[in-house]
Amino acid sequence: MAKLKAGDTAYIIESNRIIREVEIKNCSGGMYLIRFKDSGGGIKVKEHRLFVSRDEAEASISTGVKAKKSPYDYM
Repeated sequence: MAKLKAGDTAYIIESNRIIREVEIKNCSGGMYLIRFKDSGGGIKVKEHRLFVSRDEAEASISTGVKAKKSPYDYM
């Protein structure tokens, strides 16, 4: 991931399904202070939660839960 700096736009995933656009306000020690562009609220998150593009964020969302196999399927 490219190093983000204050003023950059990034994307964050909420509840593994909602992608929100944010603005980087500050970075210190691997923690980023972000501000949500739609509501104006802000939080501090670790770098691994941020994505440079919307496409990158969409690619990281898990598409579904794998179905467990029945023990009888192995016979």
